[in-house]
Amino acid sequence: MVNNITPTIKYIGVDDLDIDLFESQYEVPNGMAYNSYLIEDEKIAIMDTADARKGKEWRANLEEALAGRKPAYLVAHHMEPDHASLIAEVVEKYPEVKIVTSGKAITMLGNFFPTKDLKANCLEIKNGDTLELGEHTLTFVAAPMVHWPEVMVSYDSKDKVLFSADGFGKFGALS
Repeated sequence: MVNNITPTIKYIGVDDLDIDLFESQYEVPNGMAYNSYLIEDEKIAIMDTADARKGKEWRANLEEALAGRKPAYLVAHHMEPDHASLIAEVVEKYPEVKIVTSGKAITMLGNFFPTKDLKANCLEIKNGDTLELGEHTLTFVAAPMVHWPEVMVSYDSKDKVLFSADGFGKFGALS
């Protein structure tokens, strides 16, 4: 189900109430939320994907939010599978999409997707870089070791929204 965060930012993430252990080690009695968003503008940006466990639901949410349009960017804040396991599928469906991510994450793509060469789709972002979508401007801030060494966050100055990777996350489904 797609939910509006603002008139131009949509939540396209999914809840996982079937999982009992996150990363096969952390008990999650209240499930998990795989947070993903879509920013509608002159250039559309997908903000993270979801865990492959819920890929079918996430793809349905993405298609509903896109409503026949094509994304220009896929922002990958973090390479952990609950954020990024569907990157290759997005590139396969939308070959022109640019994966916006940190240099360390670009290096990690080959480890997570060894049968895909995704580097041609990558746009490396450094600390302080911006990305213009139209009315929305994303500013990127490196946040290494907030969780993993490649993590970055982004701030949308139009709607004043911080996409925080795992910076303020917790276990539990949103429902």
